[in-house]
Amino acid sequence: MRAELPLFDQAAIEALLEITSDGIWFWHADSGYVYRSPGWYKMLGHNPHSLENSVFTWENVIHSDDYQRVMTHFEQYINGISDKYDIEYRCMTSSGKPLWIRDTGLIVNRADDGTVLRMIGAHQDIDAFKRLEKLNSYEKQSLQNIIDSRTHELKRLNKVLSEKAAEAELNATTDYLTSLSNRFNFEQKLESEIARAQRFKEPLSLIVMDLDKFKQINDRHGHPTGDKVLVGVGKVLRSNLRQIDVASRWGGDEFALLLPNTSLDQAFAVAEKLRAAVTSELSPLRLDISASFGVVELIKNESQVDFTRRADKMHFMHQKTLAEIKFLQAINFLHFAVGSQFHINFHPAHRS
Repeated sequence: MRAELPLFDQAAIEALLEITSDGIWFWHADSGYVYRSPGWYKMLGHNPHSLENSVFTWENVIHSDDYQRVMTHFEQYINGISDKYDIEYRCMTSSGKPLWIRDTGLIVNRADDGTVLRMIGAHQDIDAFKRLEKLNSYEKQSLQNIIDSRTHELKRLNKVLSEKAAEAELNATTDYLTSLSNRFNFEQKLESEIARAQRFKEPLSLIVMDLDKFKQINDRHGHPTGDKVLVGVGKVLRSNLRQIDVASRWGGDEFALLLPNTSLDQAFAVAEKLRAAVTSELSPLRLDISASFGVVELIKNESQVDFTRRADKMHFMHQKTLAEIKFLQAINFLHFAVGSQFHINFHPAHRS
């Protein structure tokens, strides 16, 4: 026997969500908008509706050790590999402490091609149950078993920490001169952001940039002056990008910028903003220097190699054009290669 739901008005629905302790969420995949009930925020120690209404908020609160497991389960469900979405994992609260939750969801609508349009779900606080479960497990052990287990676990954790410390020392993620991400770290971020953009069907843009005449500056004024230029560019990139963006010193005087959830036109505007900021930052040095940019947006199903290769190609074509147009050799005059078109007056670019 199936009970019929009454028709609720908007006020009744909002009141229902207000008194529900579980965290209710609605994902509109076609627009990227995510609604979360007040109970969701209170569960994690935040003021209601104080965080961004996007999938980034959800991704950012998932415990790093659980993230890949959750994403795999989520993708299997929305792609029809799994028949239900039901998983337990840890979320980080506003105080920085992990909280065990049970996350369940159901696809409400799909497009004709099978793409998810809307999905609804709930987060349930199961932290007390998990703690009790762990306590009961300990109580079943003898004192010696507990000591042996803890000793073994400490040895394992020490080994893991030693390995991670050795790995961190070998593969440092930060460029020592500019304090930007180094190339190794950037390529890891690029791989994960491409996967995320394709998973949620959101835009992802890449900007490659280098400094024209940088070799001449090193030769004429010395490497200390060249280092000041690189430090200045690093300062500009760190202070003019969002927290979710990734700025990297790709090598030498080359830089790469990864812009999640950013369209081609928006990336073009970012590049123009950086052009002005770089000009302002380097003007006290009184050097004949400018920058070249290549701007691209990720294409559907494009690989990491093809994505970066296309950005390099746009950048190379721009440099070639710069060499052919003599009046663009003025100090600090920057222009961009976007898609297959070149715009020296910075009008919005169009995809080819």
